[in-house]
Amino acid sequence: MIGLREMTRAARRRTGLAVFFGAALLLSGCGWFGESEKPPLPGERVSALQLNRQLSVDPELAATDVILPEPYANAGWIQAGGNQTHAMYHLKASTAALQQIWSVDIGAATSDDNRMLAEPIVADGAVYAMDADSVVSAHNASNGSQLWRKDLTPDEEDDDLFGGGVAWSEAGLVVSTPFARVFLLDAKTGEVKWEAAAPAPMRSAPAVSDGRVFVITIDNQLVVFALDDGRKLWSNAGVEEAAGLLGGTTPAVDGDIVIAAYTSGELLAFDVTDGSSIWTESLAGGARGNAIATLTDIRGRPVIDRDFVIAIGNGGVMAAVDKERGGRVWDNGLGGTQMPWVAGDFVYVLTNDSEVVCLSRYDGRIKWITALPQFEDAVEREDRIYWSGPVLVSDRLLVTGSSGLAVALSPYDGSVLGKQTLPDSSHLPPVVANETVYILSDDARLSALK
Repeated sequence: MIGLREMTRAARRRTGLAVFFGAALLLSGCGWFGESEKPPLPGERVSALQLNRQLSVDPELAATDVILPEPYANAGWIQAGGNQTHAMYHLKASTAALQQIWSVDIGAATSDDNRMLAEPIVADGAVYAMDADSVVSAHNASNGSQLWRKDLTPDEEDDDLFGGGVAWSEAGLVVSTPFARVFLLDAKTGEVKWEAAAPAPMRSAPAVSDGRVFVITIDNQLVVFALDDGRKLWSNAGVEEAAGLLGGTTPAVDGDIVIAAYTSGELLAFDVTDGSSIWTESLAGGARGNAIATLTDIRGRPVIDRDFVIAIGNGGVMAAVDKERGGRVWDNGLGGTQMPWVAGDFVYVLTNDSEVVCLSRYDGRIKWITALPQFEDAVEREDRIYWSGPVLVSDRLLVTGSSGLAVALSPYDGSVLGKQTLPDSSHLPPVVANETVYILSDDARLSALK
């Protein structure tokens, strides 16, 4: 596999996060992100880009109010995607303007050689992060002080490999690495409890559920280990692709079903106990354009929400699949690399065309579309922006960009509620726990805002 999702620019230093959020402002006034946007012009919020994709807002759905579940304060963000199903619904943060409470340097930053691909996780009073050199560190969630630090690069390996991620469990901290090794660390000390060999390197974080560890390697193998001692339980080998997007995806697990997504565009369901196949679906679409647009990767994590599995592929197919029997409940022509976000009867997703789209969970009809800037230099169409998210928190859809910009959108109508400059570019979405928002930027700064 080769990485084609390259950064459009080198990481840049910017002003501190105190400038990012400014003085405290009530959400009912100016909101989290500085001054409010001017009231939008009347009419449907439809991007001109949809004209080439034959997408349109459904008139009946556009007239329907979005009703969301009440926001709740989640105690942790224990795995990539929040939990093992990747369905976190409506999270809660402070109702006043978020402000930095601490910021720390976790180690090696994104560079021309290495990329930071692992999102931080939060559990049991600590924040765990992995830098671009496969060094894992734990920090006190209250003040950011370092609790421990562990370099997982083997002595015989070069330090120019990158990727992997972390997941928390009561047994310890599970870490996947680009060195084809999986570790269980003591969450309190960072000491290695066990180490297991994988058949190939990993670019994405592991999933943990019911005493099992699930990882996907860069050559499309789903491998399952026992959480207690690291023994291999079973594996599945998919079709290896010659090229793929930089990074990978984390399996979704719900009870006795695990959902794996491969770079071939395949979405597969297995029985967690023995690996027997339950169903297979393909999200390989007919996208046209540049070489990246034609890659069939499912880069965004699949989401298991009630009776549906919801996923989006880079190749231009988004679908809801029946969790138990397989088969598409609905599909559409959206393509993207970010995890869909489900809340109530609606799904929010970020497309490859830098659009945030609100869809009906039940039939995939589109309620609204909001276009984000695609380039830092819109006139010359230079420095393409890579957007991450969205995350739904306290009636705000948060997205962060490689341009160093954070944007808050209304989940109800897609209007832009505010924008603010980040201290550095970011290719990772924010995570939320204990009413606190955590952002890991490309310069390896881990910041907590509350």
